Amino acid sequence: MGKGQGKQRFPGERGLVAGLAVDALGNGMYIPFSLVFFRHVTGLPLPVIGLVLTVTGLVGMACLPLIGAAVDRFGARRMQLTLYTVRGAVFAVYPLAGSLPAFAAVALVAAVATSGHPAVQQARIGELVTGAALVRMQALMRSLANAGLGAGSLAAALLVALAGDSGYSVAAWLNAASFLVAGLLARRVPAGRRATAGPAAARAGYRTVFADRPFLGLTAANFLIALGYASLAILLPVFVTGVLHASASVTGVAFAVNTVLCAALGVPAGRLVNRFTARHRAAVAGAALFAVAFLAQALLVPHAGAWTTGALLTAVVLATLGEVLHNPAASTLVAEAAPAALRGRYMAAYQLSWSLSSALAPSLFTGLSALDGRLPWLVLAVSVLAGAALLTRAARALKPTAGTTTGAAAQPAAGEPAAAAHRVLVHAPAAAEAGSPVPARVVAASTVR
Repeated sequence: MGKGQGKQRFPGERGLVAGLAVDALGNGMYIPFSLVFFRHVTGLPLPVIGLVLTVTGLVGMACLPLIGAAVDRFGARRMQLTLYTVRGAVFAVYPLAGSLPAFAAVALVAAVATSGHPAVQQARIGELVTGAALVRMQALMRSLANAGLGAGSLAAALLVALAGDSGYSVAAWLNAASFLVAGLLARRVPAGRRATAGPAAARAGYRTVFADRPFLGLTAANFLIALGYASLAILLPVFVTGVLHASASVTGVAFAVNTVLCAALGVPAGRLVNRFTARHRAAVAGAALFAVAFLAQALLVPHAGAWTTGALLTAVVLATLGEVLHNPAASTLVAEAAPAALRGRYMAAYQLSWSLSSALAPSLFTGLSALDGRLPWLVLAVSVLAGAALLTRAARALKPTAGTTTGAAAQPAAGEPAAAAHRVLVHAPAAAEAGSPVPARVVAASTVR
């Protein structure tokens, strides 16, 4: 733990971090066993369960713009607490959803709340911190998510081993409790600084987002790179057993390596990102590591025993390093690019890139694998490199709306008026940031509450 690492950097930080940790632990107890749990509770065939989850997931994704608008209207803090409460209630009644209609109804509410949570969380963090502190929080969130997934999975496995099938229901209830506890902890965090959209900004809404070409470039770049994040869970197991003809246990080891490294290296990676002269360069470096890892996996030789396994795990390590470097840098870049009064809409639009990549990855990977088992890795390498190029171009065309050097919490300055007003997004040939050869995007100052 580095100097000052254990100190509270902004009011309510300990409560926020504790809530994130509890949330991650609860998800870790539930996510690995979700399909088994649904089959146990409903008695429905797995194809039916999968269809319900797919349809409700698409509906949840379609509701993201509405959640983003709600964040801008009511504030990220209020929406965060609302979603924690809804998710806690939904998972509490999941074990009682024994019929198809009940299961579909509960799954639909859960999908909407779950799809909106990341965007709301990003907007909430953007209300509280800026600059280097924002990078640190992004890295810490990623680290906690992976640590919670690993620890929660082990706890759930032990629970099922001791309690049998009833352990699945207990895991769902514990996950529900984790949301409610996280909500109580989040309630202790001060509101922070946020802008409220004025009449003009409210009427513009998503038109402003879709007119912001540099931001759309960041979102499109993230879609191309996010496909790489999905490869570990979807593509790697098929590749290991079907192309390399290795034991399925190798996939388990790869998952463990990825989870442990993400948890252990998240915060140090955040400090490393802050050493880069520009956020996008750290994100591009992470994407480049992704590309090297994917190309290496495409070149692996089947039936080479320990050599293949060692090379595969080395590639997984490279991809993991790319993940912990790209994620906090790209997330911070987007959070700083979003005007405060429309932060919810911006975060919702950006979250769509993650949701679309997750939705398309299974069919894309399986379709390419049917042609050639190595083709998906080559396509992924090209995809992340194209994403890195697009990210570089977009990042050079925008100037963050928040400071990028301060690590302080985003609190109103002394004497700043409390009345709410809107921020106006403009493009102008203003002076570019140091070292940037292109005009920077600027956002007019606003009064906030």
